Amino acid sequence: MLEQDSRDGSIKMEFDFDAVNEEDSPFPEVRASVSNIDDPDMPVMTLRMWIIGLLLSVVGGSMNVFFNFRQPAPNISPLAVVIISFPLGKLFAFVLPITTYRFPRWLGGFEFSLNPGPWNIKEHVLVYIMANVAIGTPYAINAIVVAQINYNFKVDYWFSALLVVATQLTGFGLAGICRRFLVQPPSMVWPQNLVTCTLLNTLHAEEEEQGGITRYRYFLFALSGAFFFWFIPGYLFQALSVFSWICWIVPDNVPVNQLFGVSSGLGMSVLTFDWSQIAWIGSPLMFPWWAEVHMFIGFVLFFWIITPIMYYTNTWDFAYFPLNDNNPYDRFGNVYNVSRVLDSQGQFNQTAYNDYSPLYLPATFAVAYLLAFALSTCVLVHTLLYHGRSLWNGVKRIRVEQDDIHAKLMRNYLDVPDWWYLVSFVFFFFMMVVVVEVWHTSVPVWALLLSILLPCVYVLPSGFIYAMTGQGVSLNLLAQIIPGTLIAGNPVANMLFKAYSVQTLSEATSFVQDLKLGHYVKVPPRATFVVQVVGTLMASFVQVGVKQWMFDNVKDICSPNQPSFLTCPNNAVFFTASAVWGLIGPTRQFGKGALYYPELYAIIVGAFLPLPFWLWQRRYPNSWVKFVTTPVVLNGVSYIPPAGGINYSAWFATGFVFQYLIRKKNFAWWSKFNYVTSAALDSGTVISALVIFFTLEFPNGGIYLNWWGNTVYQNTADYIRLALKQIPPGGIPLQ
Repeated sequence: MLEQDSRDGSIKMEFDFDAVNEEDSPFPEVRASVSNIDDPDMPVMTLRMWIIGLLLSVVGGSMNVFFNFRQPAPNISPLAVVIISFPLGKLFAFVLPITTYRFPRWLGGFEFSLNPGPWNIKEHVLVYIMANVAIGTPYAINAIVVAQINYNFKVDYWFSALLVVATQLTGFGLAGICRRFLVQPPSMVWPQNLVTCTLLNTLHAEEEEQGGITRYRYFLFALSGAFFFWFIPGYLFQALSVFSWICWIVPDNVPVNQLFGVSSGLGMSVLTFDWSQIAWIGSPLMFPWWAEVHMFIGFVLFFWIITPIMYYTNTWDFAYFPLNDNNPYDRFGNVYNVSRVLDSQGQFNQTAYNDYSPLYLPATFAVAYLLAFALSTCVLVHTLLYHGRSLWNGVKRIRVEQDDIHAKLMRNYLDVPDWWYLVSFVFFFFMMVVVVEVWHTSVPVWALLLSILLPCVYVLPSGFIYAMTGQGVSLNLLAQIIPGTLIAGNPVANMLFKAYSVQTLSEATSFVQDLKLGHYVKVPPRATFVVQVVGTLMASFVQVGVKQWMFDNVKDICSPNQPSFLTCPNNAVFFTASAVWGLIGPTRQFGKGALYYPELYAIIVGAFLPLPFWLWQRRYPNSWVKFVTTPVVLNGVSYIPPAGGINYSAWFATGFVFQYLIRKKNFAWWSKFNYVTSAALDSGTVISALVIFFTLEFPNGGIYLNWWGNTVYQNTADYIRLALKQIPPGGIPLQ
């Protein structure tokens, strides 16, 4: 399905029955990206694969943890690892000895070689698989930082490391159990994997290219350009990053700054020259064009239309606070002081709360919760309507779909027994039990059982959507409501519950994605199993160490005016959520009579939202409505907050150029260089940001350029985060 149509720049779902007779995938985009032949004798688990894979996973994961605390922040993508690992593999194949070594008979008599031949695509894809599950910033790190800074919860290295490992790897066991539904069926395309397969096949067929610049040379040129260019918006002329030029003209006009601003506005100015701003929610060169359209339609509808209407009509007292912000507020217009409603045990104090203030949400934060309520039911109903038959067949152990050529070729390899995944699932669950009990986190074990139940319910709906669109579904809302209700007034317990539930689902989806990639490239499933576990374990321990070093050595980290922009935006959002759900509690925020109670009706709306589109496409199967995926519209804007409007408007504008215009006008260039361009921009920007930080900003207090180009954006209502209305004397009247 997802046919790539170069004539109109779109991606369409289409089935080709002729391909079945050709022993190839029935889906055109898979045929264009994935080889339908295999060499079972190709070496896979080689020493050079382990060295390169672990090295790049650890380095990339460390960089991403560092930038998790910065805004704006570049990101090391797994595709960048694909590019970087290619010359390393070639180098190892060139310099390592080709001698074959043999173990003594009493050790099994195995033979191995440091250099079993040319660097091959299966070794390469295992490096990618290792990176894909290992280099992302562990979600639990946000919970650790907020507990440490905002709630004075004492944490040490081993608490942090074991918590991260447990939250990262419980989802691994869950992923393996879902293979029948999400890996083996040919219709589970996983578009990101097609990008990866295209890039891998491109690199390993490089010698066959005739004429023109090779992809790898182009990558080096683009990376160098991105590296040197980012010195301008990242250090020399920072106003090009926060390019709120309209706000510079009228710096005191609050509505103009709110609509066109970059720091706290809705980004209607569209322009920025900073790739880390453009790719904040993911590289626009990677998402399918139709998914980008879905996401931007959702953004325009909910944040450029509905949010301003609610804000400027002062719905729910929005106008007394900044339009777009990561922080909760009190009725006096100040950031909510959590310490004023905590008792000596770190629990909620009702009397102090009554004497102080209810918690108020900025407009974009409240709308984000509104969408999350709708999504929680929309995704389940959508899954039942569009995938219910496949689910039922799988439950009855009927083959969900006929095997394609890739599934047939995978029969040459021993599969991973289900009990391996079950054992890992149980083992890492009990590791989480040990963490919450030994370190006295006040999370009861029965709460962990509920926490793990949520991803078990949502893994298939999320997996179906991810496999079709390249966009996952988060459990953020439910994973906060449940502990907020059952373990009320305990923000640390709420955060740990949420971190475990959300990360288990997220990692399960990533692991399934990699299983499908191994399926496409014909990697032995047991090799994929080992690589995923080892890579995740290694990266987890190193990433926690990086976090520990930063908080021990970086001055003023997580403060709003940190000179290197290490302001911890993700942690600010995490803290706000912990205060709303864990401390104040869902009943006080969204219960009957509460200010935000009407948001609960979104749960009902979300349940009915997919129904008219489903009925229409059944009545008119060739209508454009069959391309509408309502959960993607709702879920696509879930990056707000901490993302801002510019991170969507500039992202979509860039995607329009590459994924629509260039793809339509020059498909040959697009197919050869698009994904390489994305990897080069990501890598060059990240390396440049690290060089600037460690050479210019970190040593001896740093060297900073104080001139108009680095300060003009700071003298605007957008940067200062001014509200539309002044708080009345004595604070907002209590209702």
